[in-house]
Amino acid sequence: MHVLTLLKATMFDIRIGGQPATIADVLPDWHAHDRFGLVIDEALGGIGATHLLQIAMTAFYDVKPSRKTELTVYPEIYAFHIGRPRGAHAPYDFWPARREVMLETTDHRVILDAINDRGITRLAVPDRPMREVSHRPKEVDAALDRIASAFVYHPSGRLADADVTISGTDRRTEYNPDQVLKPFSEERLAAMKPSSTRPVKELDTSYVDWLRLRSGDVSEEERQMVQDRRVALRDGGLATESYRRVSVSEALQRLASAELS
Repeated sequence: MHVLTLLKATMFDIRIGGQPATIADVLPDWHAHDRFGLVIDEALGGIGATHLLQIAMTAFYDVKPSRKTELTVYPEIYAFHIGRPRGAHAPYDFWPARREVMLETTDHRVILDAINDRGITRLAVPDRPMREVSHRPKEVDAALDRIASAFVYHPSGRLADADVTISGTDRRTEYNPDQVLKPFSEERLAAMKPSSTRPVKELDTSYVDWLRLRSGDVSEEERQMVQDRRVALRDGGLATESYRRVSVSEALQRLASAELS
């Protein structure tokens, strides 16, 4: 729930087609019941969609200010780990743990079922080849009827043929990826506990248990590779990421390529 006070819309420079844009331009007609889904098929791959995820979380709170004052809710964001767990992304506020959906399969039908089950309305998928596949009856229609925006991202944070770029303008925009990249240790967990009068995940023993459980998902070599990739993305400590807006149909075709990874 730290995102509630950590991030603001003014912390991001957004461009569409090279022209200045806003969160509303990237996520048009965002409403109080929108749910953001992020498909992950590489070790800590969701880090490549950091800024898209963060502007969605910002929109979640901005569209309903009572979420910042009267309520104690985490943003409606869901991470779909494909094939196997890909490392805890919970520091981004994918919490409770049910918000990180571990799919021990690459079956495109199961993946779409999971997305539909959570009522995802904005979807980001990794940059994978498109494939013509058959889903279970009516599942594609259900997704087409509900999902308002779809994006392709690259786990590195940079995408060829992108039409959207999002840059952080404040160091706090790199807090979340830094937290995800830190290796698990009992000492780190003891040091990070905040003092708060509000219920936050860092004070929840189940959050610590979750990080402990997920600590073996990613090898040290994989973690270091992602760390190096993130550092290379930064200029003056701030990252610029790129994305491509696509149709929902195209996103689902790329989603099916998880079976080839």
